[in-house]
Amino acid sequence: MDIHTQMIGRIRPWIIVAIVLGMFGSMAADAQVPPRFYWKTLQGTNAVPVIAMSVSGNVNPLDPSLNLDPSAILSADIVIAGYAKMFPVWNKAAMLAVLLPMGRIEGEFLAGREASSGFGDPMIEFNMNLIGPPPIMNLPDLLRYEPGFSLDLVVDVMFPVGQYDNTQSLNLGQNRWYGRIGMPIIWQLGPWIPARRTTLEFFPSITLFGDNDDFVGDNLQSDPTFALEAHLTRNFTSKFWASLDATYSSSGDSTITSATDSMPASGSDMTQVGFTLGYQLNDSVQLTIGYKSTLNNDAASNDLQMSTFLISFTTGWHPLIEGVGRLSGGG
Repeated sequence: MDIHTQMIGRIRPWIIVAIVLGMFGSMAADAQVPPRFYWKTLQGTNAVPVIAMSVSGNVNPLDPSLNLDPSAILSADIVIAGYAKMFPVWNKAAMLAVLLPMGRIEGEFLAGREASSGFGDPMIEFNMNLIGPPPIMNLPDLLRYEPGFSLDLVVDVMFPVGQYDNTQSLNLGQNRWYGRIGMPIIWQLGPWIPARRTTLEFFPSITLFGDNDDFVGDNLQSDPTFALEAHLTRNFTSKFWASLDATYSSSGDSTITSATDSMPASGSDMTQVGFTLGYQLNDSVQLTIGYKSTLNNDAASNDLQMSTFLISFTTGWHPLIEGVGRLSGGG
C-alpha cells in the first residue's frame, strides 16, 4: 500500500464520523430537533436512523399542537425510522429527510382509558442553508469545513395517514395536515478541532395546523404553536460529544366545534431541559442517548408535563467514502 493510500486510510474514520454527526443524531417524537442535526457534511451523503423512545406525561408526544388534558396520565413507546439525503441546490447545501413514527400510546383520563398502536403521521423535511460555508463537494472541502455562523431555512410537512380512531381523542395519527417552518442557527465557538468542537445552536420554529374535522365527531381547530430550542454542544474526544438542551414551547388556543356548541381552550406553555450524549461506535455507526423533562412535573398542577428517554443508532454512507475505504483496504 503506498503512502497516499495510508494517509487516506488514517483520515477515513474521521470523515465517517463527520458524516454521521452531521445527519440524524436523534429525532424526538414531539418533533423537536436534536443537537448537531443541521451540521453540514459531504453532499450526496445518505443516512438512516433508528430511534427508540419512552415518553410519559399529560400531553400526546405525537401531537405538536400540545393539546392539554390536565387529568391525563399518558405513556408511549415509539420507534422512528428515517432516511436523509444531502445535495446542493443553487450552490447551497440542502437536505431532504423522511421520518416515520410507529409504536403505542395509552392514557388514563377521568372518562376512562384510551390506547392507540400502529403508525403515526410520516414527515418530510426540506432544509437549505441560507448563510454559511459553501456546500461540501469533496474530501478537501470536508476537512476544511467550519460552520462559523450558519443560518438555514427548514420546511416540514406531516401527512395525515397515521393510525386514527374517531371515537377517541388519543391517537398516533392526527387526522389533519400540519407543517413547520423554522430557521436553525449554528454558532461555532472557538477553533474547529475534532476533539474540542463547541457550538451554540438555536432553532426557532412555528407549526401551522389544518382542521381535524372528525375529532370525536366534532371539528378541532388549533392556532399555531411556537417553539425555541437551544443546544450547547461540546466534543470531549473525536468520537464522544455531549450537549445541554433546552426547549420552550407555546401552544396556541384551540376550539372544538360541534353542531350545537363551541368550546374554546387556551394554549399552554412548556419548558424542557435535558442532555444528549453521542458516541461513534465504528466508522459508520453512531449511538446517541438523550433525556429531557419539563421543569414542572408536579402531577397536581395544570401545566404541560413530558419526560422523554431515547436511544438511537444512525448509519451514514457516501460513494466517495466507500471508494476511500476500498483504497485504505488495499482493494
